[in-house]
Parts: sequence; C-alpha cells; structure tokens
Amino acid sequence: MLLYLPIAEIPVDPLVIIAMGAAVGFLSGMFGVGGGFLMTPLLIFYGIPPAVAVGTEASQIVASSVSGVLAHLKRKTVDFQIGGFLVIGGAAGSGVGILIFRALRESGQVETLISVSYVVFLGIIGALMMIESARALLRAPNQKRRARKRRSPAWMAALPFAMRFRTSGLYISPIPPIILGAFVGMLAAMMGVGGGFIMVPVMLYILNMPTNVVVGTSLFQIIFVTAITTVLHAAANQTVDIVLALLLITGGVIGAQLGARAGVKLKAEHLRALLALIVLAVCARLLIDLALPPASLFILEAAS
Repeated sequence: MLLYLPIAEIPVDPLVIIAMGAAVGFLSGMFGVGGGFLMTPLLIFYGIPPAVAVGTEASQIVASSVSGVLAHLKRKTVDFQIGGFLVIGGAAGSGVGILIFRALRESGQVETLISVSYVVFLGIIGALMMIESARALLRAPNQKRRARKRRSPAWMAALPFAMRFRTSGLYISPIPPIILGAFVGMLAAMMGVGGGFIMVPVMLYILNMPTNVVVGTSLFQIIFVTAITTVLHAAANQTVDIVLALLLITGGVIGAQLGARAGVKLKAEHLRALLALIVLAVCARLLIDLALPPASLFILEAAS
C-alpha cells in the first residue's frame, strides 16, 4: 500500500518510512544524537526532495529526542543549566540558518549545499569515530583504560559571567555553550540535523562534561532547537510534510526508547565502530551521487 505525501508530492510505502524512523530513533536513544545526519540522507535516497527532507526531519528529531530524554530523566543525567544556555544559542543560530537556507533555495543551490555539507561533515565525523573505535578495539583486553581527568577548563572559567553548573560539576562561563548552541542551531536549520554528532564530542572533550550527563543534556537541547527549526521551516519555506513527519515520529519514538535501554547493556566500542561504518557508508553514497552525471540535464517546469 502506497501513501501520497502532499508536500513532497510523491507516493511512499508507510511501513518503510516507519522502519527508517525506528532505526534512526534507536541510534538517537543509544548515542544521544538526533539522528538527522543519517535520516535526511536516507530520505533523499528514498526519493524525498532534499528541501522537504531537511524541513520534515527536524520534526522527527523532536519526537525521538523527547522519548530519549524521558529515559535519561529517570536516571537524573540531564544538566538543565548548560542545556538552557545551549538552547539560547541554538534558537539564534537556527534563525540565521533558516535565512541562509531560504536564500539558497531561491537561487536553486540548496540541494547542492545539502549534499556537499553532508559529505564533508559525515566524512570527518565518520573517520574520527572509526579511528577512536579502532584504538579501543585494538587495546589489550587486560589493559585498563585510564580514567579521563575532568576539570573545569581554566580559560572558560576566566571568561565573564562564570558560574557553577552543579550537575556537571563545572565552573565555567555560559558564553562557550551559547556559541556552541548557535553553531549547532545553524546546522539544524541548513542540514536537517539535531547536531548531536558534533555536540556530544564537544561536550566531552572541550566543555569537559562527565560522560553520564552528556547524552541526556545533548538530547535536551536538541528538542528545543529542532522544534524551533521545524516551525521556522514550515512558516518560511513550507517544506514540512506533516504526513511524512507523523510516519517518522511513529517509528522514532519507539526506536529511541529501545536505543536508550540497549546503550546501557552493549559495549560502547562495538557500537561506535558500527555507527562509524554506517556514517562512512552514507557519506560514500552521497559522494557517488554528486560525482555521477544527472539522469537528465534539464527539468521542465511550468512558468509562473
């Protein structure tokens, strides 16, 4: 049975879309990422127009992130203070990203921007994840990993308005989280991602937050930033397909709950290596699509 999407203007198999949402939602709950960096390319591969894939995917990220955060709230692993400052920056960044997206769409360059951006980001992130996973897997089984010393970065504490974040045990200025949130907000608007694949490493290695708090806090800020992005895309670009969004949300909510549970039980090294392979495979597919000549050099449209 096929279902017609009114905004994307194509028929789709609803079971396939729900399964895609569940698979990416599973990764969202497990790793604390929104999943858009995988879902948006998958939607494009399926035949959804890139602009619609970016605008609609943000709504699915909201649902799967809410589901994932609920699981982390039970463990009290969400830093609402840092998350709030990330949201403030993200709201401003998403507004700027929407304006850039709209300008590029009107000039006819948005599809190229989306594909090139994904190739660059997925290539870099996938390679870094694979290197880290390989090191962890090659480490001798009896060799214990040294615990990473966690201190408040001195240069962040020296910035204005420094304050204490009790859940994370940090004393830093809120300025770096706001700037980080703004950057991720722009990515959310322009690429249809939650930004967790950048946010999580930065929170770990730059903000120096404890590992058990990072995933929940990342999902918390993703909820608000992608919700704002969804509303702005719907109002400014009319690229949010509600039927497609509902199908993705149905699968994403279920997958995120299962992913949050699985992330506690499975080995992190194996999961990171698998995710890195998936990321690199999606990157390679996008790169091939960019390199191959189009099936048709011209598109006929009715003149307005």
